[in-house]
Amino acid sequence: MTPFTEQQIRASLVNATRSERQRMILPDLAQLRWDRLDYLGWRDRKQPLAAYAITEMDGEPVGIILRAPETSSRRAAMCAWCEDVADNSDTSLYVARRGGAPGRKGSTIGTLICTDFRCSRNVRRRPTLAESGADDDGARAVVVERRIEGLRERTRRFLQEVRSTA
Repeated sequence: MTPFTEQQIRASLVNATRSERQRMILPDLAQLRWDRLDYLGWRDRKQPLAAYAITEMDGEPVGIILRAPETSSRRAAMCAWCEDVADNSDTSLYVARRGGAPGRKGSTIGTLICTDFRCSRNVRRRPTLAESGADDDGARAVVVERRIEGLRERTRRFLQEVRSTA
C-alpha cells in the first residue's frame, strides 16, 4: 500500500463530516509497515466507538468511518474481508454510514471484520498443506498472493458500496 499523509487520510473519508475529520485520532503513520498493508484500519483511542478503514483505489486513498462495536460484542466468526479460516476467534460487526444523501438520511451498511484489523497479517500467514495442495514454497506463494488480492478486492468493494450514493 502507498504511504499516505495525515492530510490525505483526513480528506479521503467519504462518509465523514468536517468535524468528524477534525476529531479523528490517527495511528502513528511513521511506525506503519505500509508494504505489508492492504488497507489501513484502526480504532480511535479517544472515541471508543469510532473506527476507520482506508484503502487505495485508482492510486488515491478512499476511507470510511465505521461504528465500532462495544468490546462485549466480539464473536467467533469469519472476517468478510480476509476470510481467514485459521483465525476466526475475534471478529466484530462494523457499521458504516453511507456517503452522500443516503447517509444523511440514516442509511448504513455493515460487515464482519477482524476486530483489530489484522487482515493484512492473516492473509500473509503460511498456508497449510491442505490450503496449498503441495509442500513447496511456490504453491504456498500462489495461495498467499490469491489471499492478498481477495482481501484487496473485498475491501475495495465494501468501501465502494459505502461511497455509492445510488
